[in-house]
Amino acid sequence: MAAKVDQEICIGCGACVGVCPVGAITLNDEGKAHVDADMCIDCGACVGVCPVGAITLE
Repeated sequence: MAAKVDQEICIGCGACVGVCPVGAITLNDEGKAHVDADMCIDCGACVGVCPVGAITLE
């Protein structure tokens, strides 16, 4: 189960991008975080650094 970003809540700060150990998170064309589900290892590092709680593990 990959991490999921709530696009309505995400502020595009990029904190999650820098903390992902496998590079599964990028910012999309709208400046919001996007998780590549095939790369995500479900470590939860991104969940802890999101300042607005936009990321959850499913």
